[in-house]
Amino acid sequence: MTEEQLSSNHPPLPPTTEEDRFSWLRLLRSRKVGPATFRRLLREHGSAQNALVALPEMARAAGIERYETCPPGVIEAELKAAKAAKARLLCLGAADYPDALHDIPDAPPMLWAIGDPAILQRQSIAMVGARNCSSLGSRMARALATDLGKQDYVVVSGLARGIDTAAHLATLATGTVAVMAGGVDVIYPAENADLARKIAETGLRLSEQPMGTTPQARHFPRRNRIISGLALAVVVVEAAAKSGSLITARDALDQGREVLAVPGHPFDARAAGCNLLIRDGATLVRSAEDVIEALPQHHIDVQPPLPFRQDAATTAPRALHEAILTRLGPSPIAEDQLIRDIAASAGEIGPILVDLELDGKIQRQPGGLLSLCA
Repeated sequence: MTEEQLSSNHPPLPPTTEEDRFSWLRLLRSRKVGPATFRRLLREHGSAQNALVALPEMARAAGIERYETCPPGVIEAELKAAKAAKARLLCLGAADYPDALHDIPDAPPMLWAIGDPAILQRQSIAMVGARNCSSLGSRMARALATDLGKQDYVVVSGLARGIDTAAHLATLATGTVAVMAGGVDVIYPAENADLARKIAETGLRLSEQPMGTTPQARHFPRRNRIISGLALAVVVVEAAAKSGSLITARDALDQGREVLAVPGHPFDARAAGCNLLIRDGATLVRSAEDVIEALPQHHIDVQPPLPFRQDAATTAPRALHEAILTRLGPSPIAEDQLIRDIAASAGEIGPILVDLELDGKIQRQPGGLLSLCA
């Protein structure tokens, strides 16, 4: 290997044969070998095969007795399970490995993928949030994801309940990536089995965990760094003050990604994390347009402006604001009726309603009713 290839910032040369891939996987699955150690071993020993030979003696020198590398039978079983699940192995440095992950310090050396890896070549935006999200939060996630998808952004999330599910469902047709905490073949939560199947058909499921791994609590923070690493920006839609979504936001900041958040009511604990992020400098999000405007300039240039329906009622966001305020009064009406009256889509009107509600101009009442604030 050349001096440049030995550099810690340079991805290793990817395996080119089945034997090499087998050795990479065996090295990565060996005890006490994580992403950083894996890369260091490749730099120091030139190949995974050489590193496997050297590992036991290195472990003894570190005071670890009776160290054994991952048995070949374990890797054979994992490869068999991958074949059954139609999973594909993406190796660091290879052409099909996501470029966005190359510049994070702890990039996973190998990822299992089910679906179409070509989606990883498109620009992505991550969306995360509360599992026990509110109806408003779910609607906001769907509206944001739908509009971002229309602008040809892939939406990345974690296949969890709540905000993740809403984001994936809204972008099945335009492109979505689910980064999983357990094995790529283990669906969690089980209620998302049908969604996971559809994602594999039109998008991609990804995991760095071994095939068949049941997700555990310690897997989720590691999973989160991949979600943020794949994206240009991370949008948080409802999150408690101490939540996995804020871990993803911190990962994004460490990786040099943009962090954005949807504001919420101060009395709603599910919005506390988002409000804290905004207080600390995260970009406030009211619509997909806010997300796109916050992206690095060289990405904004290649994106067309977010389209709004060009009819008499909705020629621009300002016109939507005025149309909503004109239609509403002290007597509450159903949101569905308001949408029909204005002849706008739910995706267009949802962010505007959030904006007006936060400004104290309208209020929501039980039963999905809306009215002007007194």
